[in-house]
Amino acid sequence: MNDSDSDLGKQFTFAMGEFDASFPKGYRYAKNHMWATPSPDQSAATGDDQCVWRFGLSAYAVRLLQDVYFLDWIVDPGTPLSVRKTIGSIESKKAESDLFSPIAGELVAINSDAMDEPSVINASPYIDGWLIEIRGNSSEENLLSSDVYAEHLNEAWEVAQRTIKGQANH
Repeated sequence: MNDSDSDLGKQFTFAMGEFDASFPKGYRYAKNHMWATPSPDQSAATGDDQCVWRFGLSAYAVRLLQDVYFLDWIVDPGTPLSVRKTIGSIESKKAESDLFSPIAGELVAINSDAMDEPSVINASPYIDGWLIEIRGNSSEENLLSSDVYAEHLNEAWEVAQRTIKGQANH
Protein backbone atom coordinates (compact mmCIF):
# COMPACT_ATOMS: atom_id res chain seq x y z
CA MET A 1 0.00 0.00 0.00
CA ASN A 2 1.40 3.34 -1.03
CA ASP A 3 -0.58 5.87 1.02
CA SER A 4 2.21 7.86 2.64
CA ASP A 5 2.31 8.82 6.31
CA SER A 6 2.61 12.51 5.40
CA ASP A 7 -0.60 12.36 3.36
CA LEU A 8 -2.57 10.70 6.16
CA GLY A 9 -1.23 12.33 9.32
CA LYS A 10 -0.79 10.32 12.52
CA GLN A 11 -1.43 6.61 12.21
CA PHE A 12 -1.76 3.55 14.38
CA THR A 13 -0.65 0.07 13.37
CA PHE A 14 -2.17 -3.32 13.95
CA ALA A 15 -0.19 -6.55 13.63
CA MET A 16 -1.86 -9.09 11.37
CA GLY A 17 0.51 -12.00 11.81
CA GLU A 18 3.74 -10.98 10.11
CA PHE A 19 2.10 -7.99 8.44
CA ASP A 20 1.56 -4.58 10.07
CA ALA A 21 -1.50 -2.72 8.81
CA SER A 22 -1.57 1.09 9.20
CA PHE A 23 -4.67 3.17 9.87
CA PRO A 24 -5.08 6.97 9.93
CA LYS A 25 -5.94 8.14 13.46
CA GLY A 26 -8.00 11.06 12.15
CA TYR A 27 -10.41 8.81 10.26
CA ARG A 28 -13.46 7.05 11.65
CA TYR A 29 -14.26 3.40 11.05
CA ALA A 30 -17.25 1.12 10.63
CA LYS A 31 -17.35 -2.38 12.10
CA ASN A 32 -17.49 -3.74 8.55
CA HIS A 33 -13.89 -2.50 8.11
CA MET A 34 -14.64 0.57 6.06
CA TRP A 35 -12.97 3.86 6.90
CA ALA A 36 -14.82 7.17 6.85
CA THR A 37 -13.75 10.76 6.57
CA PRO A 38 -15.67 13.86 5.53
CA SER A 39 -15.54 14.27 1.77
CA PRO A 40 -13.49 17.22 0.53
CA ASP A 41 -16.67 18.34 -1.31
CA GLN A 42 -19.44 19.08 1.18
CA SER A 43 -21.74 20.77 -1.38
CA ALA A 44 -24.23 17.86 -1.16
CA ALA A 45 -24.58 18.30 2.63
CA THR A 46 -27.85 19.94 3.59
CA GLY A 47 -27.76 21.70 6.94
CA ASP A 48 -25.37 21.73 9.88
CA ASP A 49 -26.38 18.24 11.00
CA GLN A 50 -25.43 16.70 7.63
CA CYS A 51 -22.06 15.49 6.35
CA VAL A 52 -20.97 13.83 3.14
CA TRP A 53 -18.86 10.91 4.32
CA ARG A 54 -16.28 9.32 2.03
CA PHE A 55 -15.79 5.57 2.58
CA GLY A 56 -13.22 3.00 1.54
CA LEU A 57 -11.84 -0.33 2.74
CA SER A 58 -9.52 -0.23 5.73
CA ALA A 59 -6.03 -1.72 5.54
CA TYR A 60 -7.39 -4.67 7.54
CA ALA A 61 -9.97 -5.49 4.86
CA VAL A 62 -7.51 -4.91 2.01
CA ARG A 63 -4.97 -7.22 3.64
CA LEU A 64 -7.51 -10.02 4.14
CA LEU A 65 -8.92 -9.68 0.62
CA GLN A 66 -5.54 -9.36 -1.15
CA ASP A 67 -5.44 -8.10 -4.74
CA VAL A 68 -8.89 -6.60 -5.32
CA TYR A 69 -9.71 -6.91 -9.01
CA PHE A 70 -13.48 -6.37 -9.43
CA LEU A 71 -16.17 -4.09 -7.97
CA ASP A 72 -19.88 -4.17 -8.72
CA TRP A 73 -22.47 -1.72 -7.38
CA ILE A 74 -26.18 -2.53 -7.27
CA VAL A 75 -27.13 0.98 -6.15
CA ASP A 76 -26.80 4.31 -7.94
CA PRO A 77 -26.24 7.83 -6.63
CA GLY A 78 -29.49 9.19 -5.21
CA THR A 79 -30.41 5.86 -3.61
CA PRO A 80 -31.49 6.04 0.06
CA LEU A 81 -29.51 3.59 2.18
CA SER A 82 -30.14 1.92 5.51
CA VAL A 83 -27.37 0.56 7.70
CA ARG A 84 -26.21 -2.85 6.41
CA LYS A 85 -28.13 -2.55 3.12
CA THR A 86 -26.37 -4.55 0.41
CA ILE A 87 -24.85 -2.03 -1.98
CA GLY A 88 -22.56 -4.15 -4.14
CA SER A 89 -19.85 -6.77 -4.19
CA ILE A 90 -16.10 -7.03 -4.39
CA GLU A 91 -13.89 -9.78 -5.77
CA SER A 92 -10.27 -10.41 -4.97
CA LYS A 93 -7.61 -13.08 -5.08
CA LYS A 94 -8.84 -14.46 -1.72
CA ALA A 95 -12.60 -13.87 -1.62
CA GLU A 96 -15.81 -12.62 -3.12
CA SER A 97 -17.83 -10.57 -0.66
CA ASP A 98 -20.93 -8.45 -0.54
CA LEU A 99 -20.51 -4.81 0.42
CA PHE A 100 -22.93 -3.24 2.91
CA SER A 101 -23.74 0.37 3.68
CA PRO A 102 -21.88 1.40 6.84
CA ILE A 103 -24.39 4.14 7.68
CA ALA A 104 -27.90 5.28 6.80
CA GLY A 105 -28.18 8.15 4.36
CA GLU A 106 -28.18 8.81 0.65
CA LEU A 107 -25.54 7.56 -1.76
CA VAL A 108 -24.17 10.67 -3.48
CA ALA A 109 -21.10 9.38 -5.35
CA ILE A 110 -19.24 6.29 -6.50
CA ASN A 111 -15.52 6.50 -7.28
CA SER A 112 -15.47 5.80 -11.02
CA ASP A 113 -11.66 5.55 -10.99
CA ALA A 114 -11.86 2.62 -8.56
CA MET A 115 -14.59 1.05 -10.71
CA ASP A 116 -12.39 1.31 -13.80
CA GLU A 117 -9.22 0.14 -12.03
CA PRO A 118 -10.03 -1.66 -8.73
CA SER A 119 -6.33 -2.34 -8.07
CA VAL A 120 -6.12 1.28 -6.83
CA ILE A 121 -7.77 -0.07 -3.65
CA ASN A 122 -4.70 -2.25 -3.05
CA ALA A 123 -2.20 0.51 -3.80
CA SER A 124 -3.88 3.49 -2.13
CA PRO A 125 -6.83 2.44 0.04
CA TYR A 126 -7.05 5.71 2.01
CA ILE A 127 -6.57 8.26 -0.76
CA ASP A 128 -7.24 7.21 -4.36
CA GLY A 129 -8.97 3.92 -3.51
CA TRP A 130 -12.05 5.39 -1.83
CA LEU A 131 -15.29 3.66 -2.85
CA ILE A 132 -18.41 5.73 -2.16
CA GLU A 133 -19.75 8.91 -0.59
CA ILE A 134 -22.90 8.95 1.53
CA ARG A 135 -24.76 11.99 2.84
CA GLY A 136 -25.61 11.22 6.45
CA ASN A 137 -25.67 12.53 9.98
CA SER A 138 -22.59 14.57 10.91
CA SER A 139 -22.43 12.88 14.32
CA GLU A 140 -22.87 9.38 12.90
CA GLU A 141 -23.05 6.95 15.82
CA ASN A 142 -22.19 3.87 13.72
CA LEU A 143 -18.70 5.23 13.04
CA LEU A 144 -16.01 4.37 15.57
CA SER A 145 -13.07 6.48 16.67
CA SER A 146 -9.66 5.07 15.76
CA ASP A 147 -9.13 3.96 19.38
CA VAL A 148 -12.41 2.03 19.51
CA TYR A 149 -11.74 0.57 16.06
CA ALA A 150 -8.32 -0.65 17.26
CA GLU A 151 -10.12 -2.57 20.04
CA HIS A 152 -12.57 -3.95 17.47
CA LEU A 153 -9.63 -5.13 15.33
CA ASN A 154 -8.36 -7.29 18.21
CA GLU A 155 -11.69 -9.12 18.34
CA ALA A 156 -12.02 -9.36 14.55
CA TRP A 157 -8.47 -10.70 14.15
CA GLU A 158 -9.14 -13.51 16.62
CA VAL A 159 -12.19 -14.56 14.59
CA ALA A 160 -10.28 -14.24 11.30
CA GLN A 161 -7.44 -16.42 12.58
CA ARG A 162 -9.86 -19.14 13.68
CA THR A 163 -11.56 -18.98 10.29
CA ILE A 164 -8.26 -19.13 8.38
CA LYS A 165 -7.01 -22.04 10.50
CA GLY A 166 -10.34 -23.86 10.04
CA GLN A 167 -10.12 -23.45 6.26
CA ALA A 168 -6.54 -24.73 6.27
CA ASN A 169 -7.63 -27.91 8.07
CA HIS A 170 -10.17 -28.91 5.42
